[in-house]
Amino acid sequence: MTGHLNLLNFTGAGRVTSSIMNCAVILILTSSCLTWSSAMYTPSRAAAPKKLMYLLEPLVYAEVVGRRGDNVTLPCVLRTKPSHYKVKWTKLEPGHVGPENIIMISNAQACKPYGHLGHRASLRKAHAMDASLQLSHLELEDSGTYRCELINGIEDENIVISLRIEGVVFPYQSKNGRYKYTFHEAKEVCAQQDGTLASYSQLFRAWTEGLDWCNAGWLRDGTVHYPIIHPRPACGGEMLSGIRSYGPKDKNHDRFDAFCFTSKTSGSISYISGSFSFDQAVKACRRQGAELALVGHLYAAWRFQKYDQCDGGWLRDGSVRFPISNPRERCGGLPEAGVRSFGFPNKTMHLYGAYCYR
Repeated sequence: MTGHLNLLNFTGAGRVTSSIMNCAVILILTSSCLTWSSAMYTPSRAAAPKKLMYLLEPLVYAEVVGRRGDNVTLPCVLRTKPSHYKVKWTKLEPGHVGPENIIMISNAQACKPYGHLGHRASLRKAHAMDASLQLSHLELEDSGTYRCELINGIEDENIVISLRIEGVVFPYQSKNGRYKYTFHEAKEVCAQQDGTLASYSQLFRAWTEGLDWCNAGWLRDGTVHYPIIHPRPACGGEMLSGIRSYGPKDKNHDRFDAFCFTSKTSGSISYISGSFSFDQAVKACRRQGAELALVGHLYAAWRFQKYDQCDGGWLRDGSVRFPISNPRERCGGLPEAGVRSFGFPNKTMHLYGAYCYR
């Protein structure tokens, strides 16, 4: 392979040792400087919840994990029924911003779905005391916090369940260079690559699994961050490992890269060997009844199928990348698994194969 090789990597989770996690501190600097974040993004310690009379605490399933396309059940079980009551399921938005996102309201006789989640939601009703919510065909945006609320006059009570979509975070940069996207443009470009803007918790989990990236990018809540495993002068100096934060930024005027999140796909990736220009790569995939893969497709295959191919190939956005699950000297030279990138070469160059998605 020829050309300038940029490296876009996850190091193995084993490389992120407890010593790194123990180094996490909060550095409070001026608003014009970077900070090692988490204080503003960690929920404050809440008062002890009151003892529940009607609902069972979700002691085992406080977090439910699924992949895109899966069906999941969010548990909510009554220990006893009041004479008159309703059960309301709601998805809680970060910071409780915007209108209440009601999914389902039910009583002993009937239930009614609401909103964009309602058409994929139903009550499990495994027994007379079961008010658990079933969500079908999970989408990337379904991750978050859900509340099951029993409404009974002044004795209302609720439990909270977290739904985590298992996936992978990948940095995305414009073909025109770094820091070209407003928040809205970053959101759009992630969608174009089969993803969505990552949440802070998704980026934090990716950091603990080895994501080390020196350019700042937008997250779903309108804040800007970047994750550092190995501190170095060009990436915030000798500050400790952690999530560097610029905090909230102007969504319409400030420009950064994007951190995108994707999950399992329903299709499959294949590689066609050759020395194609971009247009030739498009035609090569079409001859196989496929199309050039998106960046999110390649990351999902690498993450969930351990896809490993030591050959640069065109993707639909005009970039050239290759996935490495089994690191070796002749495949980028790095000891860590990851998706390597050649950036955005001239599309007329006849140097690369094609990654096709079907």
